[in-house]
Amino acid sequence: MAETKHWSKIQERGTYVGIQILLFVYRLFGRRILSFFLYPVVAYLYFTGGASKQASKEYWQRIFAVKNSSQTFTHRIGIAHFYSFAQSAFDKIDAWMGRITPDRVIYSEGHPIIELQEKQQGAVFIGSHLGNLEVCRALGHGRYQTRINVLVFTHHAVEFNKVMKKINADSNVDLIQATHVGADLAILIKERIDNGEILVIAGDRTSVTSQGRVIYSPFLGEPAAFSQGAFILASILDCPVYFLFCLKEQNNYRIIFEHVADSLKFSRKDRQASLTAVVNKYAQRLEHHCLAYPNQWFNFFDFWQNDQNVIREENSPNSTNE
Repeated sequence: MAETKHWSKIQERGTYVGIQILLFVYRLFGRRILSFFLYPVVAYLYFTGGASKQASKEYWQRIFAVKNSSQTFTHRIGIAHFYSFAQSAFDKIDAWMGRITPDRVIYSEGHPIIELQEKQQGAVFIGSHLGNLEVCRALGHGRYQTRINVLVFTHHAVEFNKVMKKINADSNVDLIQATHVGADLAILIKERIDNGEILVIAGDRTSVTSQGRVIYSPFLGEPAAFSQGAFILASILDCPVYFLFCLKEQNNYRIIFEHVADSLKFSRKDRQASLTAVVNKYAQRLEHHCLAYPNQWFNFFDFWQNDQNVIREENSPNSTNE
């Protein structure tokens, strides 16, 4: 079987300078005018997108199949998918600039942050690249004392957040670069959880460095590779675990916390079975929300590829990152 690129090897078509230019134009002309001129740019990126364009097509075909829909993929659907992704960048900017007011936020399935803060208890929120977790992070500014720690795995994510820091230097969000996870980083994360802080990690990205540390869970009609890492880390931290989704509904944002466990424990005897069960549950909930909000799926690569057959970063002898 031919090797394909791992998600981390696919370069996002954006740079730190490019993001700064986008922010400058956004501030100068406003979102409505910029959105108008954005459409032809998005159309160009779509038609020249290669692998990203194909990934969008395959994703939508799976959506239609699971829904038993007779609808077929068209360029219009693909461009709308890309356009939704571009608009999500403006949502992030709006959130960090304080332009998303509390009345535009709808909470579902309870709201655990206040309770965790009162108990001075840390927690792990396992998110995804469906919707916009950036909005969740920014909405906490000035509202909660709890520091939010976010594990990021690419240089691009760091670049984008450098720009966001310039927008709001008082952010109570700390990015943790986790390309290579070693003992020092694990100790740091544990200390922060014990200090009552929040850890946010995406559950829908496989390891940057290590092959095979995945569980193939049913997802949109076919098994897909989900990393074990977020769930193993959550079990080590011995704290409450939630799935977290932030989904846009017209001009509002629905934030969904789904309680997984007060402490995610895997006994030695049935460790693999328990780990598989919780990853399967995550995949099921992700599929559920994808079917409800299909245009907000922002994984533009072959999500169903065999993890053993992808080109990724060179393995590091000290790396245990999942």
